[in-house]
Amino acid sequence: MNRDEEYMHKALAEARRALAGGEFPVGCIIVYEDRVVARGRRSNSRGLAANEMDHAEISALRRLLTDHPDIAPKDVTVYATMEPCLMCFTTMLLNGIRRIVYAYEDIMGGGTDLDLSSLKPLYQQIAMEITPQVCRAESLELFREFFNNPNNDYWQESLLTQYTLRQS
Repeated sequence: MNRDEEYMHKALAEARRALAGGEFPVGCIIVYEDRVVARGRRSNSRGLAANEMDHAEISALRRLLTDHPDIAPKDVTVYATMEPCLMCFTTMLLNGIRRIVYAYEDIMGGGTDLDLSSLKPLYQQIAMEITPQVCRAESLELFREFFNNPNNDYWQESLLTQYTLRQS
């Protein structure tokens, strides 16, 4: 098992905690100098407090910036069990993150293939390192479990659900 797989397993543990709580199974960890310095998992994907701001990556990034203001974001790696959405991806960009590793592709809302060179000057010079599909099968299983549960209504009729349930 390589280092990216080792750390992705820690992000998968966060995703399992989210799933156990009835949440969309996305987990995230942030690694600096070979140690986990921040963790996050999806919250408020369902229920009365449902919103599209409490994503795992945003939660982990907030913890990094609050608990470790001395760590330069350019020196960390973000591990997420699903490809970061456009909101999470651009938030990481603007906060200086330059390396992202993810497990399962978000064919409906993933943002990592955004062509930064075609955007405004603020983004054009940013160089990102993106590593996809690390522990993809393990992450896919969590999403299958979520979408197969009739009690979960989050994105239930979406392209992502259809795509996930067709994967082998």
